[in-house]
Amino acid sequence: MSISTAHKRPASGWKGLKENWRSDFLAAISVALVATPLGLGIAIASGLPAISGLTSAIIGGIVVTLFRGSHLAINGPAAGLIAVILSAIQLLDDGTGQVLHYVLAAICIAGLIQVLLGIFRLGFIAEIIPSSVIQGIMVAIGIIIFTSQIYVALGIDPVEGNTVQKLIQLPGQLKHTNLIILLISIVSLVILVVMPRINLRITHFFPATLWVLILTIPLVYAFDFFGEHLIHIGDRTFQVGPQYLIDIPDDLSKAILYPDFSKIDTFPFWVAVISIALIASIQTLAMAKAVDKLDPYRRKSNLNKDLIGVGLGTMVAGAIGGLPIITVIVRSSVNVTNNAKTKWSNFYHGILILIFVLLLTPVIQTVPLAALAAILVFIGFRLAAPSVFSKIYAMGIEQLIFMVVTIIITLYSDLLWGIIGGTLFTLLVHILLARVPPRKFWNLATKKNVRLHAKTDTQYDLTIQGVANFLSIPSIDHKMKEIPPGADVNIDLSDTRLVGMTFTEKIKEFLKEQNDSGGQVTLGGLENHVSSSIHDRALKIFLHPVSFRLSPRQQRMSDLAQKHGYTFDSMVNLNTSNLRSFQFFEIRPIEAKANCLKGRFDQFKVQWEIADVTFNEGASFSAEVFHSTVMTLRMPSRIPKFVMEKERLFDKIFDRVMAYSGYRDIDFKLYPTFSKNILLMGENEHEIRSFFTDDLIEFFETEQVQHIESNGEFLLIFIKMKLARTDETESVIDFSKRLCEKII
Repeated sequence: MSISTAHKRPASGWKGLKENWRSDFLAAISVALVATPLGLGIAIASGLPAISGLTSAIIGGIVVTLFRGSHLAINGPAAGLIAVILSAIQLLDDGTGQVLHYVLAAICIAGLIQVLLGIFRLGFIAEIIPSSVIQGIMVAIGIIIFTSQIYVALGIDPVEGNTVQKLIQLPGQLKHTNLIILLISIVSLVILVVMPRINLRITHFFPATLWVLILTIPLVYAFDFFGEHLIHIGDRTFQVGPQYLIDIPDDLSKAILYPDFSKIDTFPFWVAVISIALIASIQTLAMAKAVDKLDPYRRKSNLNKDLIGVGLGTMVAGAIGGLPIITVIVRSSVNVTNNAKTKWSNFYHGILILIFVLLLTPVIQTVPLAALAAILVFIGFRLAAPSVFSKIYAMGIEQLIFMVVTIIITLYSDLLWGIIGGTLFTLLVHILLARVPPRKFWNLATKKNVRLHAKTDTQYDLTIQGVANFLSIPSIDHKMKEIPPGADVNIDLSDTRLVGMTFTEKIKEFLKEQNDSGGQVTLGGLENHVSSSIHDRALKIFLHPVSFRLSPRQQRMSDLAQKHGYTFDSMVNLNTSNLRSFQFFEIRPIEAKANCLKGRFDQFKVQWEIADVTFNEGASFSAEVFHSTVMTLRMPSRIPKFVMEKERLFDKIFDRVMAYSGYRDIDFKLYPTFSKNILLMGENEHEIRSFFTDDLIEFFETEQVQHIESNGEFLLIFIKMKLARTDETESVIDFSKRLCEKII
């Protein structure tokens, strides 16, 4: 682990391959360890042979890397496509036993459509689908994955019917549970839940999904799954045998399946094709943008080129028996976390999986299906967890309704109709809320409702009128591309009747990009709009001038500011560029900050700010949202860059194991208590040792330190990983003042 200093962008192409092969290869090892069990599980859950998932992962690395437009993304099969493949199997099954070959043909054509979308720069089509509808589709996919795999995890033969029918009939099938299979599933789920929460770096060396395989394979030997037999427990018997293990042929050439295009002239075939192409494109574009937010070098993907790359990969995969390929967020996050520099980490991960398949097939054949089912049950639950509904509800009751309607349509039909139905329902509600006839609404949303005026070469006014919703995305995107990087932009929404969540997300995306390039973006004109939530993404409707009242917590913060002469601003601030310069937030995308309390320690010439920050751990659909209070101190002169946080038990042992990868904990031999309890990291060890004087070390030995970080100009102080009470806010101000006494 190291702290990035200047964030100089790595070279691209073959030069980048030569210069960064070591860091990219080390990152690829971790990615491949994550991708292997996921690829196996996704293929089996999709109704295809287990090897299909690894085939797609290999092609996603070796083939897609050469054509795509992203930098740190990882390509391969994804759990989000399980539902669409299952739906395709159901649509194309004609009882001849050729259904998998028909599905592979649909995958090939879907890949071709993606290539054409990229060539003709039509990737924006996937961007105009309402965000709540996309979230509803992901929740529905989670429910479908959970429902299909819970039967496997329990050792029960699945019942016939759609997802809702399978869920309803599940309680009545529990009496048929195979306790041996259930034991493996429970062990797997416990590992998935507990392992990431163990604060030892040695447990994080392998991903939790790989720990599942490592710790469940011994159970296969313990119960002798290699020969079919019965195990007696009390008065019941339970069957075990090789049918409960992954089936991969010893001769890998026999794993190749070929597409059958004989159904290309049928309606179900094209429903399957469009469903695969649309869902894969939506996820690829969404995930690619999410990975860009994690990129410490602030590079941007060429989304149309990305579609071409994954489309070509999908065509190759479908031609030899693989699954559709997309950009996958979990593996991409692992890639970024492990300090990958260029796209070649994706290439290496494909090579490594190929090596795993060639060398470890006998080991893979001992993996229990229940372990993979448990992984997917866990993934499905996280996609459809109650917290997802709570998160959407916080953005407005209307967003929750849009999402729920999409879920219901999807579960009773399929993903394509879910997207169409959810989008039409959202559009209908927008028309009603805007209080205009449909034809006028369409004109207000799509025809010249965005105006750009250049005041100078570096100052622009962007005015949005009428309706600003998902239909307006092409218009706003076109105008934003005319604004040069580094320019200051004033966005005026005062003449809008309705501002939708998808449009707001586009504005926020532009704001972050412009701030990163050195420009300043101000957003105004929403003072007279109302919404069902205080969330900055909530749908906003123009009614009449309104006044805002502070919450009890905000009122206490305001009183604190008046008492001590601080300034307090309760409004949401989307400009968070100063926070994003810290390593902590490099891979944790910040949504916004609010409730900013500002002051100054005059005797030290230090300006400080305390704010509530909303950020994501992870990204996109798999992100966990945190609301925390942080403090920043602007120092009067330069200080070394460092990160310090609490040391965990046994971390020292693991430090020595990981030393080869560049990780180093700076110890002070004269202060064993400090070195034992505090993890201190930084690139310039000499500067850090000079900065941490005896007085400063003794100060930290007596204080409770959660996380303190320096970017050279600012100090970042975490109070706790939650919102602070007023008394806690006062405590951190006092702590910071005493800290300044030791530093300055």
